Amino acid sequence: MAAPTASSNGRAAPNGWARASLVAGLAAAVVLPATVAVAEGTDLLELLQAGLAVPVAALTGLMAVLLARGARSRVQRTLGRVGGERTARAGRALGLLGLALAAAGAIALAYYAYLTRY
Repeated sequence: MAAPTASSNGRAAPNGWARASLVAGLAAAVVLPATVAVAEGTDLLELLQAGLAVPVAALTGLMAVLLARGARSRVQRTLGRVGGERTARAGRALGLLGLALAAAGAIALAYYAYLTRY
């Protein structure tokens, strides 16, 4: 065999699911605080309008968790030959952080709605 195969080059193949999970997790963890910071620092948004980032953070957080699950499943199926287990773990953690921030934002919006109504 003159041409090296993918398994003989000594490096693990990239795990695209893990990288996508990390990107989605970063987006989930950053979108709500960044939107609130823009609302507080500029006149572009009202603070209540920044609440529109809550579902975005929830969806990207859920996407990060699901992508991390797929990435870790791929690592297990290939017996670790595919890299990305730590990347998937980080993406999952950031996705869970994004979900927690979205839940806190939803609670804050619900409480604000309650206060303005009664």
